[in-house]
Amino acid sequence: MQNVKVIIWGLGAMGSGMAKMLLNKKGVDIVGAVGRGSKIGKSMYEVIGVERGDRPEVLIGSAEDVITEKAADVVLCCTDSYTKVAFERLKFVLEKKINVVSSAEEMSYPQAQQPELAKQLDEIAKANGVSILGTGINPGLIMDLLVVVMTGCCESVDHIISRRVNSLSPFGPTVMTEQGIGITVEEFKKGVETGHLAGHVGFQESISMISDAIGWNVEKITTSMDPIVTDVDRKSPYGFAKAGNVAGVAMKGYGYIDGELKIEMDHPQQIEPEQVGVTTGDYVIIKGTPNINMVNSPEVPGGIGTIAMCVNMIPQIINAKPGLRTMIDLPVPRAIMGDMRNLIDPECKIVK
Repeated sequence: MQNVKVIIWGLGAMGSGMAKMLLNKKGVDIVGAVGRGSKIGKSMYEVIGVERGDRPEVLIGSAEDVITEKAADVVLCCTDSYTKVAFERLKFVLEKKINVVSSAEEMSYPQAQQPELAKQLDEIAKANGVSILGTGINPGLIMDLLVVVMTGCCESVDHIISRRVNSLSPFGPTVMTEQGIGITVEEFKKGVETGHLAGHVGFQESISMISDAIGWNVEKITTSMDPIVTDVDRKSPYGFAKAGNVAGVAMKGYGYIDGELKIEMDHPQQIEPEQVGVTTGDYVIIKGTPNINMVNSPEVPGGIGTIAMCVNMIPQIINAKPGLRTMIDLPVPRAIMGDMRNLIDPECKIVK
């Protein structure tokens, strides 16, 4: 079998990280990279800061030039957070008969907030014989799939708390803007009121994924969003917050079933939390039979976690039946330490 062929759309912090990870894997080739602006025409290796060596050159181009019919087995799309914004790009790839793994947070479970667009993506993928998946560290694993997995040892579940205390430092400029890093408290409050600040994107998706997976019919989901104000200057690779300004967001989500609060999401995230003595961690707390209290501290780093999830799910999406898939539809993620080709079903829809 030939090597798995991958195109990367978007070479920001996450896309560049995925490219570097793929270059260290066996049985897979990066055959194209899509960028914009000054990156067009440059070598992918130059942009991501990796020596090309004896590898074939990969020049960054436009989507129309790089993504042609069956040009790859998978496109890793690392451009947006929202299904509505990403839709046309995802549609474009699917209609070229190429599978997609998207890092857009809402794409982890798009039926939660964009059911009509989810239906369209499912239909487009099936019509072209390919599959599409949204994933990442969160949503995609820590606050949803991991919770679902832990309920697997429960006879019954009464209440769920999913908590992630994490650092935003690895993420790029888009996330910094969505979180309001560096703005004043007044600007933060205005941004929340007008809807210009996203904070964490994914509570609707995570709560819906969990409830659907275990058979709860969630009837209402609410969220809250408060600023984390720093008392010292903080600087991350892509963000800066001076003392007195916003260094992060404390978000909570609540899922109600039959009028009762059943699922709670607690997610304070900020740049450089260790600088102010905050210990990061991931927590799954389930009240049921038996009770579950899982703690992982410090957190699974968000940057490398998202990068690895998208890359490690490549075999699963290639092997999947055509259509829109989610993390609760596919075999569990796992590290790829051997040849990626060994994880591909020889009868699947890989490009011949």
